[in-house]
Amino acid sequence: MNEETTQIVKKLLTSPQKIAIVGHKNPDGDAVGSCLGLSFFLKSLGHTTTVIMPNDFPDFLKWLPGYEEIVIYEKEVQKSTQVFESANLIFTLDFNSLDRVGELQTVLENATAKFVLIDHHQQPADYAVATYSDVKMSSTSEMVFHFMDALGQAKKLSKEIAVNLYTGIMTDTGSFRFSSTSPTTHRVAAKLIEAGAESAVINQNIYDTNSPESMKLLGVALNNLVILPEFHTAYITMTQKELDEHNFKKGDTEGFVNYALSVKGVVFAAIFIENKQENLVKISFRSKDDFSVNDFARNHYSGGGHINAAGGKSSQSLNKTINEFISILPRYKNALSNAS
Repeated sequence: MNEETTQIVKKLLTSPQKIAIVGHKNPDGDAVGSCLGLSFFLKSLGHTTTVIMPNDFPDFLKWLPGYEEIVIYEKEVQKSTQVFESANLIFTLDFNSLDRVGELQTVLENATAKFVLIDHHQQPADYAVATYSDVKMSSTSEMVFHFMDALGQAKKLSKEIAVNLYTGIMTDTGSFRFSSTSPTTHRVAAKLIEAGAESAVINQNIYDTNSPESMKLLGVALNNLVILPEFHTAYITMTQKELDEHNFKKGDTEGFVNYALSVKGVVFAAIFIENKQENLVKISFRSKDDFSVNDFARNHYSGGGHINAAGGKSSQSLNKTINEFISILPRYKNALSNAS
């Protein structure tokens, strides 16, 4: 965090504030971990905080310190709105634009509080009085650690903060295997472990709590895997019927797209998940090397994210979405071949 942003934040936090902390729609480990970690930190400075998520988060995160205090906007609209109306400051974490919070967008746009943005996605919007943006960071959770350090408050690192931030870093780096994992990321992780984050326990809580239905759903996903060698691409499809037959719950398909990317010779991977309730197809993209799925998602699927991890959506049917995706690939043949 640069000196100018640091001084702005220090001034904002000079006296006790009522602070709302917001993550993005369909919150993942980094969104939940960074928001909770920041909340514990700001409380230790004497501020009053409330963490609000636009909608619910996966069960495998419902053990994190402080998770039970998170307010879910779609379940508690009135309470959430009152929090924003009374807040002096609103911290937005792990998203770069207010359109990433779904129906909560209008509430945030009408808020009179000052905004602080902490995020590692590309092309952040200009809505905050203080923006801490770094697209090279492994995760927003790592950024919260650096945020604390920049404010001269690293000594405030508690076990509760450490567990939440370690979880966010671990999940957003694919257990430290993605290219965004830097030497600094490992040094931060070590400090979090020293502060009480038990790596083995966190791994077990995140990755070893799968239901039988979710494991069988993974089998369906792998059976649906399609490989396009000519384009160094692989993709997975999941229909609403397949999800329903396996008692799908939020988070059950987390990480499925990485199996497609793990195939030898594949540079570009995608998963297309039918959502008939919202009448759209949700898409996750992953890539290796310098093939930018952020650009691909922005150009074709109203999405975005990082160079090697991004998301998007399609309002067409699943079949039409797949056919369109395949028809687009020839435009990227050279880029995919050069990246392989």
